[in-house]
Amino acid sequence: MSFDPVSDIQDYLVFGEYGDVNPSITDSSTYTFLSPKKMEELFDHEIEGCFLYSRHWNPINKDLSEALAKLEGAELAQVTSSGMAAISSAIFQLCSMGDEIISGHTIYGGTYAFFKNFLPRFGISVKFININDTDEVVKSISSRTKIIYCESVSNPLLEVADLPALSSVAKANNITLVVDNTFSPLTIAPIMHGADIAIHSLTKFINGTSDCVAGCVCGSSEFIHKLIDINRGASMLLGPVLDSHRAASILKNLHSLHLRIQQHCRNAMFLAENLEGLGIKVFYPGLKSHKHHERINQLRNPDFGYGGMLAIDLGTREIADKLMVRMQEEKVGYLAVSLGYFKTLFSSPSHSTSSEIPVEEQKEIGISEGLIRISVGLDHNIQRTFERIKKCLREVGYK
Repeated sequence: MSFDPVSDIQDYLVFGEYGDVNPSITDSSTYTFLSPKKMEELFDHEIEGCFLYSRHWNPINKDLSEALAKLEGAELAQVTSSGMAAISSAIFQLCSMGDEIISGHTIYGGTYAFFKNFLPRFGISVKFININDTDEVVKSISSRTKIIYCESVSNPLLEVADLPALSSVAKANNITLVVDNTFSPLTIAPIMHGADIAIHSLTKFINGTSDCVAGCVCGSSEFIHKLIDINRGASMLLGPVLDSHRAASILKNLHSLHLRIQQHCRNAMFLAENLEGLGIKVFYPGLKSHKHHERINQLRNPDFGYGGMLAIDLGTREIADKLMVRMQEEKVGYLAVSLGYFKTLFSSPSHSTSSEIPVEEQKEIGISEGLIRISVGLDHNIQRTFERIKKCLREVGYK
């Protein structure tokens, strides 16, 4: 790592209007001008510190955006009303009718559905490939290719993208590399490894309290200004605005992110090692058995672990469903589709967050009906959590 995101965020001082230690929430949709000339000038180009309308910029949203840029080592960022809003705004800014995207085939189901079912309506096509096969990536490029898209750590199989290799291919072909980093904030910084744009669902680890929906796009100053351009910006014109109260809440939660991620990582590593010790098939990049273990060691921030997400494959849907019910009853966590919460959350991707992917493609990718995705919480006594999981495994008859 060539930068220190935690220190950069902690050094980012934003005072409230009256010297508050927390920045003031600007609860306003529009702003006054001292002269018509200044209003006209702002419509022509952005003026630092001058605000027009909260669909364009809002002071607290801009504060959060600047902090998130520091998190990712980006020049600038923009917050949005959801992770999907961040993805769709970035894609529509980069692509026009007739353009093409190369995407990893193991991605979040909502992204897959957007790529597969929605973008073709606008003449934008997507090739889904094994993003970890660099030769296949190169062979898939055509004169129409505008984006290579992947997740730094994939949902739900925890595959780790070879970001330097993808960046090299992208730059050699004048293609934009867009990386969803939702699973690995602080753990991996895609822009530091050559990505052009990093995207987050702030709903997850960055906010950490499962009480709001939000997203962000991090990239160059040039790209973010294009995104919010009054006349041509996808984000400005589509209008996925994050509420200012939520932006303030996320900004405050951001300052504890490093502590939370460290605990998520410690707990996930403990569960992964001990579940694997029971003979269970575990997907977790911190395990030496994981096919991308060495790769993540080359990419990750050494101050953190290997992420707070893992998956286990119990073979059948029946056993997986029974186990999830029993784990909720035994207070291991909640049966819920999101992630990054301070409580452990678990779900069956094939019937929830990856259900948009056709069954035959799920099988080809390796998403089985017995797969359980687990977002490991901030449990103080992770040994007790493991003992509860073992008890549940025995009770559902897992051998």
